[in-house]
This record gives sequence, C-alpha cells and structure tokens, in this order.
Amino acid sequence: MGAGLERLTGGWRRTEVRRGREWSVQPISAASAQKEYLCPGCGLTIEPGIAHVVVWRADGVLGDAADLAARRHWHHHCWSIA
Repeated sequence: MGAGLERLTGGWRRTEVRRGREWSVQPISAASAQKEYLCPGCGLTIEPGIAHVVVWRADGVLGDAADLAARRHWHHHCWSIA
C-alpha cells in the first residue's frame, strides 16, 4: 500500500451506508487540511485549515484503487445531509 493510501485509510476512518452503498469516510483535521477543495454537496470551496471529510466508495465495485482515486472532499455538514 502506498504512503498516500495508508495516510487516507488509517486513523479514524469509518464505513457508512448511504442510499444502499457503502462509503469510506476519513475525517481531515484543520491542521491537516492544506489544500483547497470543492465540496460536491454544496459546490462551495473548502479552504485550507478547515476540517472536513474525504469520502470514497467502500464496496470495491471498480476496485480499491479506482474507488480511492474517485474520492471527494466534503464539508462535514454537507456529508451529514447527503
């Protein structure tokens, strides 16, 4: 497993079920949030220094590498109401 994959899949990662699919959810602390991302839930920017979650499919339908490559960064609130 590569260093980036280990970093994303370690720690407090959890699995959640939404609309019949399993998702891996990895919290990102404010200290670790160093880049800007676009939240798919609200379409607004997640600024560096803002805690958020990274979400990707956990069911492996396309394979672990493809699922991880398709991960998205969400605001906590946006993911909670998705």
